Amino acid sequence: MKQNNVRAIPYLDLREWLAEADKLGEVAYVNGASWREDIALAAEAVLRHEDGPCVVFDEIEGSAKGFRVLMNMFAGRRRFMTFGLPDGLSKWEFSEAYRDAYLAEPQSLPHLLVDSGPVFENIITGSDVDLAIFPAPVWHPNDGGRYIGTGTYSITRDPDEHWLNAGAYRIQVHDRNSVGISMAVGHHGQLIREKHFARGEPLPIAIVLGGDPLAFFAGGTECPYGVFELDLVGGMRGKPVEMVSGPVTGLPFPANAEIVLEGYITPDKKHLEGPFGEWTGYYNPATQMPVVDIKAIYHRNDPILLGVPPMGGGSDEMARYRGVMRSAMIKQNLTAAGVPDVQKVWCHEVGGSRMLHGVAIRQRYPGHAIQAGYVAAQCGASVYASKYIVVVDEDVDVSNLEQLIWAMCTRTDPKESIQFIEGSWDSRADPRLEPEKRQARDVRHSVAVIDACRPYRWRDKFPPSTAPSPEFARRAAEKYGWLMDTAHRKA
Repeated sequence: MKQNNVRAIPYLDLREWLAEADKLGEVAYVNGASWREDIALAAEAVLRHEDGPCVVFDEIEGSAKGFRVLMNMFAGRRRFMTFGLPDGLSKWEFSEAYRDAYLAEPQSLPHLLVDSGPVFENIITGSDVDLAIFPAPVWHPNDGGRYIGTGTYSITRDPDEHWLNAGAYRIQVHDRNSVGISMAVGHHGQLIREKHFARGEPLPIAIVLGGDPLAFFAGGTECPYGVFELDLVGGMRGKPVEMVSGPVTGLPFPANAEIVLEGYITPDKKHLEGPFGEWTGYYNPATQMPVVDIKAIYHRNDPILLGVPPMGGGSDEMARYRGVMRSAMIKQNLTAAGVPDVQKVWCHEVGGSRMLHGVAIRQRYPGHAIQAGYVAAQCGASVYASKYIVVVDEDVDVSNLEQLIWAMCTRTDPKESIQFIEGSWDSRADPRLEPEKRQARDVRHSVAVIDACRPYRWRDKFPPSTAPSPEFARRAAEKYGWLMDTAHRKA
């Protein structure tokens, strides 16, 4: 996939994206749902399916007509539209096209400050601030409250180096003018927060609820330290992101955002946040977390709240977009580190596209597989919460979970083929993290690097595989695929 095959990204903000998804016939509209349960039921019904519709909820209990919730961006044909890529790509082709278009030669365009924008159509400050006007759902039956921020990113500024960060950190409503925010240890937002606290200062923050899909996706993946994600989005689009300065904090945020909350996090104010149904498929326990005191709300007329709740336990929207983007990022990191002949990388959805990564290489020298495995385990795109790195030969389609496990079962000797990295960076969402370590904020674990390649020293003597060549499989499908169609009709 070359750059000249990339189409123009046909939208600048969330409502323009919605109009494009509507043109594809992939949007369903629901009126009269309850934030207490109905939206969660709908999420369970559609988010696990590759071809599920985008769903827009309106006339939600307790909120004015026009205050909407949008759910399930990343599915169907609209996935490709979102990144300006051709329809019909396999998930591996999608990831490779994304890498070729946006990562191989990354472009960055500094954002452009403008005087005003649609986000200032409604301004609420002081005692009028009331988060209850928005239809924040309870996304999972045992969540500890309403989560207004799942498809969100928060903008902060490093007080020493002055660079901006846009990180995707979930936001729970506590009361009319305060929210909880969960910033994982070691993530850029948390590092910036601790710098402010060390100076004895509160952290200014702007929380974007319902922004450009590209900005949310960038905020939810591993951009390099010191790089502002929205400037990368400008580079992807070939047009600077237009931003306004927040009247309260001075932080810039997109002029066309749907909803923005401005406020401060102070060192001495905490509140129980959670429990929350995490990307691992388990509830993360309630924890004392910093509180954001909201000083101002800005929103467009008829604002759209973007929801991207993790479902866990397999493929869901979050795992799908992370799979495409993180797989491309790890492959690019491997290439940049000088690992030769990396063929494919896939971050498997069953592990939230974080815990299980397959890497296919064309072996060139002794130790090549281990080199690839260690770099893939500890590079910037994968180090957080990785558990298993499986390196295989190029004849294995690593995006196919059965093929990956087949290679792991048949080309390894467990004692000889597995190496361990100790003390690697884990996530608080990991259900295997010991309670004592969780309490001490010791988020470290081990990572297994599994060499599932044919042993290099005697690879020429390894039994030949019965797996068909791509050409043979294509011919079989073309000539006799109709037999399966017949069988399905009879069933």
